[in-house]
Amino acid sequence: MVTQEYTYAYAAVSPGDGGLDTLILPRVKGDCMQIFVDEIGARHGEDNVLMVVDGAGWHRNQALRLPRNVQILFLPPYAPELNPVEHLWDDLREKSFHNRVFDSIASLEAHLEQALADFEKSPNRTRGITGWPWISNALSN
Repeated sequence: MVTQEYTYAYAAVSPGDGGLDTLILPRVKGDCMQIFVDEIGARHGEDNVLMVVDGAGWHRNQALRLPRNVQILFLPPYAPELNPVEHLWDDLREKSFHNRVFDSIASLEAHLEQALADFEKSPNRTRGITGWPWISNALSN
């Protein structure tokens, strides 16, 4: 019998400086998105945060309550490549999970946690993946 288990990584990246905040949560639903935006708001309480997100249902959850310092900008439909964090996911899959099999969801989550922590500790790497020239130019203007 084949059993599938899932876990989900949420991430917010700052392409300008390579800052990265992540959480590993059990679902991709509105309640987990609420946990994530609340965490980002708390971690960056003195900053104004603009989160760029696609049109996934849990991003557009009508019950989502944004912290006072967090705003959301929705990407146009069918344009996930415009979201810098999508390229981070590509790199993560290619370099940390390529041809890997895990004995359990716990071992997968431990590996995912370490891979995300490595990104968080390497802002130059993260900026190199997500800080495209048009984003850097927009941030400096």
